[in-house]
Amino acid sequence: MMSTQKQEKGWALLHMLLVASFSQAEEVRCRHRGDPENPLLSKDGTIMLGGVFNFHSKWNDRMENYTHKPKPLHCTSLNFRGFQYAQAMLFAIEEINNSTDLLPGISLGYKFYDGCGSIARGVRVALASVTGNAITFASSACNRDAQIQAIMVGTSSSPCMAIATVLGPFYISLIGHIASCACLSDKTKYPSFLRTIPSDYYQSRAMAHLVKYFGWTWVGAIRTNDDYGNNGMAIFTETAQQLGICVEYSVAVFRTDPLHKIQKIVDIIKASTSKVIVTFLSLTDLYMILQELSNHNLTGYQWVGSESWISDSQTATRDKHHILDGAIGLSIPKVNVSGMREFMLDVKPLNSSSHELFAEFWEKLFSCKFKSATGNQRKCTGHEDLSRVQNTYTDMSLMSLFYNVYKGVYAMAHALHKILMCNKTCNNKVQLDPFMILHHIRKIQFKTKAGDEVYFNENGDPAGKYEIINWQPRENGIVDFVSVGLHDTSLPADKQLNLQSKPLIWARNSPQVPLSVCSEKCPPGTRKVLQKGKPVCCYDCLRCAEGEISNITDSITCVQCHPEFWSNERRDACVKKEAEFLSYEEIMGALLTAASLFGTCMTAVVAFIFFRYRQTPVVRANNSELSFLLLFSLTLCFLCSLTFIGRPSEWSCMLRHTAFGITFVLCISCVLGKTIVVLMAFRATLPGSDVMKWFGPAQQKLSVLGFTLVQVIICILWLTISPPFPFKNFKTFKDKIILECALGSAVGFWAVLGYIGLLAMLCFILAFLARKLPDNFNEAKFITFSMLIFCAVWITFIPAYVSSPGKFSVAVEIFAILASSFGLLICIFIPKCYIILLKPEKNTKKNMMGKGEPKELVCRRRGDPENPLLSKDGDIMSFHRRWTSNQDTYMHKPKQLQCTSLNFRGFQYAQVMLFAIEEINNSTHILPGISLGCKIYDVCGSIARGVRVALASVTRDEVAFTPSDTTCTRVQANIVGISSSPSMGIATVLGPFHIPLIGHIATCACLSDKTKYPSFLRTIPSDDYQSRALAQLVKYFGWTWVGAIRTNDDYGNNGMATFIETAQQLGICLEYSVSVFRTDPPDKIQQIVDIIKASTSKVIVTFLLPTELYVIIQELSHHNLSGYQWVGTESWIFDFQTAAQDRHHIMDGAIGLFIPSAHISGMREFMLDVKPLNTSSNELFLEFWEKLFSCKFKQLNSSVENQTECTGNEDVTEVQNTFTDMTLMPLFYNVYKGVYAMAHALHNILSCNKTCNNKVQPDPFTILQHIRKIQFTTKEGDEVYFDENGDPAAKYEIINWQPTENGIVDFVRVGVYDASLPAEKQLTLQNKSLIWAQNSLQVPLSVCSEKCPPGTRKVLQKGKPVCCFDCLRCAEGEISNATDSVICEQCHPDFWSNERRDACVQKETEFLSYEEIMGALLTAASLFGTCMTAVVAFIFFRYRQTPVVRANNSELSFLLLFSLTLCFLCSLTFIGRPSEWSCMLRHTAFGITFVLCISCVLGKTIVVLMAFRATLPGSDVMKWFGPAQQKLSVLGFTLIQVIICILWLTISPPFPFKNFKIFKNKIILECALGSAIGFWAVLGYIGLLAMFCFILAFLARKLPDNFNEAKFITFSMLIFCAVWITFIPAYVSSPGKFSVAVEIFAILASSFGLLICIFTPKCYIILLKPENNTKKNMMGKGAAKSS
Repeated sequence: MMSTQKQEKGWALLHMLLVASFSQAEEVRCRHRGDPENPLLSKDGTIMLGGVFNFHSKWNDRMENYTHKPKPLHCTSLNFRGFQYAQAMLFAIEEINNSTDLLPGISLGYKFYDGCGSIARGVRVALASVTGNAITFASSACNRDAQIQAIMVGTSSSPCMAIATVLGPFYISLIGHIASCACLSDKTKYPSFLRTIPSDYYQSRAMAHLVKYFGWTWVGAIRTNDDYGNNGMAIFTETAQQLGICVEYSVAVFRTDPLHKIQKIVDIIKASTSKVIVTFLSLTDLYMILQELSNHNLTGYQWVGSESWISDSQTATRDKHHILDGAIGLSIPKVNVSGMREFMLDVKPLNSSSHELFAEFWEKLFSCKFKSATGNQRKCTGHEDLSRVQNTYTDMSLMSLFYNVYKGVYAMAHALHKILMCNKTCNNKVQLDPFMILHHIRKIQFKTKAGDEVYFNENGDPAGKYEIINWQPRENGIVDFVSVGLHDTSLPADKQLNLQSKPLIWARNSPQVPLSVCSEKCPPGTRKVLQKGKPVCCYDCLRCAEGEISNITDSITCVQCHPEFWSNERRDACVKKEAEFLSYEEIMGALLTAASLFGTCMTAVVAFIFFRYRQTPVVRANNSELSFLLLFSLTLCFLCSLTFIGRPSEWSCMLRHTAFGITFVLCISCVLGKTIVVLMAFRATLPGSDVMKWFGPAQQKLSVLGFTLVQVIICILWLTISPPFPFKNFKTFKDKIILECALGSAVGFWAVLGYIGLLAMLCFILAFLARKLPDNFNEAKFITFSMLIFCAVWITFIPAYVSSPGKFSVAVEIFAILASSFGLLICIFIPKCYIILLKPEKNTKKNMMGKGEPKELVCRRRGDPENPLLSKDGDIMSFHRRWTSNQDTYMHKPKQLQCTSLNFRGFQYAQVMLFAIEEINNSTHILPGISLGCKIYDVCGSIARGVRVALASVTRDEVAFTPSDTTCTRVQANIVGISSSPSMGIATVLGPFHIPLIGHIATCACLSDKTKYPSFLRTIPSDDYQSRALAQLVKYFGWTWVGAIRTNDDYGNNGMATFIETAQQLGICLEYSVSVFRTDPPDKIQQIVDIIKASTSKVIVTFLLPTELYVIIQELSHHNLSGYQWVGTESWIFDFQTAAQDRHHIMDGAIGLFIPSAHISGMREFMLDVKPLNTSSNELFLEFWEKLFSCKFKQLNSSVENQTECTGNEDVTEVQNTFTDMTLMPLFYNVYKGVYAMAHALHNILSCNKTCNNKVQPDPFTILQHIRKIQFTTKEGDEVYFDENGDPAAKYEIINWQPTENGIVDFVRVGVYDASLPAEKQLTLQNKSLIWAQNSLQVPLSVCSEKCPPGTRKVLQKGKPVCCFDCLRCAEGEISNATDSVICEQCHPDFWSNERRDACVQKETEFLSYEEIMGALLTAASLFGTCMTAVVAFIFFRYRQTPVVRANNSELSFLLLFSLTLCFLCSLTFIGRPSEWSCMLRHTAFGITFVLCISCVLGKTIVVLMAFRATLPGSDVMKWFGPAQQKLSVLGFTLIQVIICILWLTISPPFPFKNFKIFKNKIILECALGSAIGFWAVLGYIGLLAMFCFILAFLARKLPDNFNEAKFITFSMLIFCAVWITFIPAYVSSPGKFSVAVEIFAILASSFGLLICIFTPKCYIILLKPENNTKKNMMGKGAAKSS
């Protein structure tokens, strides 16, 4: 017992174990249950070794009626693999027995048992191998040494786990060679298990890395539904997720599954899109899948296999449809052991062991029969030659597994060699002890004769090393298992996987690596967007938005380009944006520069004229000094516009606005001075007026200086405080950088502009007041016009400047400067220059002073001023929590386990069971005439002791708290009142005997597996429901970022695994998930606290037992770590003791689930009546009484001072402690229901009515079957029944810890969870106020990332869970109108994102309209041109008989005027919203009217030439180009254009088009050309005629003056050609409506050019020079000259 206690240190449990026995008197003897188990192969030796191998793989099912004793299990289907493993072990034993170096003088014997592929039989034969089959009477000694010292277990993982669970407490060494489940590495559960095959932990991870290596990120998974498959696949899935691999489906299969389930798996494979199938399958299960796949001819899938089948030739032989061709997987490295193959193939020695087994083996091996051969079956002779047979037995492809058996036997031998202190001989006197052998096997380290080093790590595992095998089919159909690489876990991570440069064969014999992805890789220029509700490997590739790029494959985000860069067309690189500014090189800049220089030159000319005529009255009239100063300021105004052109720099930005502001104020100041001079001068002419002395030349200069100085001060303040600066504008155009000058201070800019406007308005008002002064003395009239133009320009400037994009705003400002400067220059100075140069006779003082009498001047203002406006049925109890640790030396028998730390909960559960039994015994309805007895065992919180006393309860009395100790009673049923892990141990041991077990606190979902725990039922819901309910509760309060702490046992691990799975489905992420056990060292507890401190999550979800919770609370208290929201399970959420221990209020506000409250009448009173306990065990009663009342009985009080003496009459009602706490009444009710369930089952079996049938012998299996089917209602009205998994209905109350003012915690019920309801109604919270952490009334927030608001999208943070993301603002033109959107949706082309990016707003449509200034001005110009043409036509018509009109074919003139009218009017079709008819009309009307116009001009040009030639002697040229020919030429030229237009409109006409490309937030409504060829053909034809006309007119320029119209036609064609040559680049480069404006401007300019150049001179003669409008003057001047 000392060795047992030493190993069980660390297994303390809070909960108890109850196993209740129904007893009936029998013959007084103890014996094995069932028939004896004999070994199939055995040989005696000094030391015996055991072996459990599956010599058969199946057994016959039998239908039992339970009226007689069941027959023994009949094994069928001989399994050659079991024989091979047995032969390998025999070979190793033979070698050791023949060796003089290892165990000299010691012979090893063996006993081999047949496991038959059954878990239950495996446990049975393992127990038989240890105990033997002899019947032991009660009077004889039961304790004796085990017959077998160590066992070689040749079964898969699940049977190994069951055997290891049963034999673990006895420390019988078990060595496995094919059980690879990682779960067997847990030495707390399986302390005596070791193995020579690597753990699947390594294999699973290696398979995940192999899958990743080949780029398969989308795979299917099939596993055997046992511990091997489930654990292996779980680790693979976990590793795969870390590596970015997704599992499309994961299905489980077991050999006993019905056909429809296999069909369902095949349907899943058929419907899947993944082409790779990863398997963790046993051979039998794989064969089932292959068979069904063959029926559906499902090939072409790439299989990835585990060591169980990847190198198995039998599997390859069965794959007749080549479904597995090209499979790849991991296998144990091949090895050759000399002599092993020959020994294994020498099968005749097997005949000496078991003749029956040998005959069966021989018959199957050679396909013959020893007796009664039938048909074509030959008869066995016993001398058949094995070398001629090819089958599974002769297949040595699994030599690596045989080698594992070999190493296992040698490991046992080396351990025995050390224990027996062998040298030349061994010490036979050494008493072998199983624990001693186990201890030495763990520490052995030796080399085999093949050179391999054998040792076990701390988990009993060897090193993980695998070969990578590829199935390569040959031409003859045989599969070669080719080793193509190696995976060695002992190497660094990056070097573990090593593939050789060998050609691999894949599915369907393809040399190409198959592709298996959910989504193709996203190329550069796109980003991954997860598909909703699908794994992370399924995504769409969304093209990066404009201005964003991704330059890597599978990018999860698009990176915003630097503001100075823009994404290229492929969105995979940022290219430098084109910098745009108004430069001298472009047409607009050049034209504005030319206009500026022209204005400068013009001003200089005017200044020269004024200087030349400075003494004349016109110059001197209004202060010539102001005039020269005004001309100087106008020169500066024209020149300052040049500072706006070119790349903005720091100096140019400061200069342009200040220079403009100061020069314009200087200019306006001069004009203002001149206006005042006009007013003063008029007043000075009145009698007695001396007003001029108040505004003489000095005052005028001072006023100009004063006004200008104010602007200088404003500019200085602006430049000092916040000057303009060069600025890169990235907002206006998405793919361009606008280089511009930022204003610095907008106040400064508008102050400068406002001051100019103020002076201009003042000047305008004064000039307006002086408009009616005498004409000859009135300069105010011209100043009024100039100020009117100035104000109109600058008023128009403000909206145009604000709305113009980029360089156009600069151009607008320059245009305003130039227009206002030209307005001032022309309006003020041109009239004076006209008088000076053309009317010198009016340039006299007399004329300036003497015209007309002065009129009475009345000045008044016009109109009003304008002002800006979130047992006794079961029989085991844990009366103690711990046991005393003994230091054993293994030199004598260990002491008995000494239990310590009395546990009141165990007493409470016992009292409840006693209460239930008492009720049943007193009842006349349930079991009349039957009394229930009980035995109660103490397990001390130890799993091993729990298993031990469970076995004792079904065999004999050992450490039993019952009155009888002389009889062996037969157990009918048990109640298990312990937690999940001990329950699993007991259920594993007692399951094969079908002893009913009913648990009331073991909640682990794993216990619902009836294949493992067939006799286990419970009255508490499975954690599968609780885990899912907890996840939904967490989701309900919006906690998506939580921590998790669990007890490191089956309860915690399984419960948390289900919670995590459900949480992931609900979008909840775990920041950390840590495990803790009560025996963990302090540094591990500290590590957990550090993790909590470092975490950002504020919610902690727990699957903890109270003992582990106390450990955590204590450590958190030391660090004062409060403020976390705890979410608990039923194990502690309603536990008064837990709340009492939380003195630092760490758990305040906790919320969790508990079993619904219950009240059983009389139970509380019975439980508190403890004195009847005194009749059971006086010693236990004394210990219980002393702890209950904190006193000591007199005989025990000798060594304790100040201790109250117990009287035995204390009143329990005056005590407040754990025993009197009834908060766990729901759990007590579970015990009550469990007892009644057993009673109702017995009621049915014993056919009770008024009496029960005592002749019926209750059988455990019969009781189990009846318990499963019971359905009754308790006296409290609750219905009790069990589902197919032995579980009750799942219903929980939601409990909230609400601390009261006195510090006591109230467990307030705030809701309910009922799994029987529809999903959306399962969770219901009542309208009660909840208390949260730190007594807050506000639901705590626990998220990794705050919710992304509308207008943003979630971008996962690299390497973090899906709950951790950044909120990236949607790109321009994209929106998200939902919270936590994963994508931004592109707006419809007609819409654009608003500023918040949460809605698409209609884009502003832009076209040249009549309402805007530009459209209005162009319309006005068009109508003005039309009117002007009409006036000219009227004049011509009025004077149609005059020589000037008739000179050049008046009909052509009128036709030309008509065509010009159409030209002016056709420009109006370009203004307004484009429509289908307007788009077709505008270009065709323009083309035809202009050709008509040019044709007329061409005709007139030809007329001039012909008319000149007609004057030569003998010339009759005019008859060839008379009026008729002129009209025909015009008609012909025009007809060609009409044909071109008809073809254009027929083939591909212009149409209205929405242009989304130029401006990101505007729609440009324009007319698409349809056919560009048609457009340019129309324009080209006009140009051709114009050039032809220009050439002809140029040739005729030197004809006699009076007869020469060609000179004016030349000028008009020169203007026409210049305009349209300039039009082409301007039209192509102008954005949006500006291109339309350019075209209209070209139409109007060329039309005005023709009108003015051709007709204005003639109108001048007709109206102003009528004397020249004579035939003689038209014809005679030439003649005069010639004479």
